[in-house]
This record gives sequence, C-alpha cells and structure tokens, in this order.
Amino acid sequence: MDTTTNLDSDLAAPLVLRLARDFAAAWVDPGNVNDWLALGGDRVLLLAGDAVRFPEGQDVAAVLPELMKAFPGRFQIGVVAREHEDALARRYGSQRWPALLFFRDAQYVTALVGMQDWDVYLRAVDAALRLPPSRPPTIGIPVVGPSASSGCH
Repeated sequence: MDTTTNLDSDLAAPLVLRLARDFAAAWVDPGNVNDWLALGGDRVLLLAGDAVRFPEGQDVAAVLPELMKAFPGRFQIGVVAREHEDALARRYGSQRWPALLFFRDAQYVTALVGMQDWDVYLRAVDAALRLPPSRPPTIGIPVVGPSASSGCH
C-alpha cells in the first residue's frame, strides 16, 4: 500500500500530510479501505474533518504520533484525504469530527470522537485496543435471515 502519495493542501491539511510523510500513515479511501484493513492487526483511521470548520481535527493529527509512542507497535494509522472523509464516515457510522476509528483484523471496533485531554486519550485508546470487534453504528436495519421469527403475524 502506498503511504507516500503526494496530495496538495486542498485535499489534506498540513498535519494530516505530516502523518503520511513522517509517521508512515497510509492514505485510505473508499477504494482501498478493505485492502488496508485486510493487512490485519489493530488499525486507527483518522477522519480529521475540514480544518476550518473543525480545527480540533488538526490537534488530533498532532497528538496521534504521541499516542503511537505511548502504545508502541500496537496499531498502524491511516489518513483520509478530505474528499473521501464523508464517504468513509457514512460507511462506519461516524457523525462527529474529528474521529479516530479503531479496527482489528479488518473488523470495526469503536470510535473516539473530538479532541481529548491526554489522560482521557490514554485511557480511551487503551480501552479501544482491548475491546472486541463490534458492529459499526451505521444507519440501517439489521438483515435477518428467513428462519428468524418476527413479532408480526
């Protein structure tokens, strides 16, 4: 997976670009997210949001390398160009910016939203890395097989 894609600042803010350039974050989009997740292990996807509307997204981008240091070797990171964030946010049910989406072995685990105090982040990331995979909070009705009973007659 190419982690060196050069995007101009219209597509990603400087601190998001820095994650790809200096911290080996992979560029993730709707077309390659499944391949990125299939690489396995714990993965964290940053949805920073528009830097003007959600300036704290840049704070999260600045803190993310520090979180990586606090949990050495525990997770890989991915970043998303602004033009693809809405699609991935919808796919995984994220409705607030910024968001860190956690995955394990290609399965959704949880999301941490907004900028947090350092101690809160440490506890939340530690908890996220221990949680089992779960269903993303996407909008929709769960699909039920034909053998399931319903309350309707």
